[in-house]
Amino acid sequence: MDTERDICDFTTTIPGWRNVDDVVMGGVSRSSLRIREDGHAEFSGVLSLERNGGFASVRRTIEQRDYSSFDRFRIRVKGDGRRYSFRVRNDDRFDGVVYAGDFDTTAGEWQEIDLPFASFRPLFRGLVVPGAPPMDPGNVSQIGFLVASKQAGAFCLEIEWIRAA
Repeated sequence: MDTERDICDFTTTIPGWRNVDDVVMGGVSRSSLRIREDGHAEFSGVLSLERNGGFASVRRTIEQRDYSSFDRFRIRVKGDGRRYSFRVRNDDRFDGVVYAGDFDTTAGEWQEIDLPFASFRPLFRGLVVPGAPPMDPGNVSQIGFLVASKQAGAFCLEIEWIRAA
């Protein structure tokens, strides 16, 4: 197995991230991902439960798609004490099955979080998809972050890097 491979290092990678918030279904949450002067990304916004809303997310398509020689994603983040989800898609579609690896943050502290490929759950619009194949690390086409789970209010997740390990 390889040791580690950078997927996204915000000091050298030009992002291409787009937000996909609950406004797609009538909600009013809002989010963005911006690059800070210190070279970290900041996924932030306001999560609202109004009008049946309750999620905010950012995602991007990636060029390097084969991570089959690894067994997990590793992320370095500084959160706000909320629970977030790292999301992976095995296709280029806007909607469909997404694989989720959830993680908790400690407010104001940098953390390196390992997300084993085997722990990712197949979801469609927040519900587990019974019988879906496991996430295919040999065909990772999109990555992203999501905040949901009725955690209304302002949120902020700093991201230093995303790697396969």
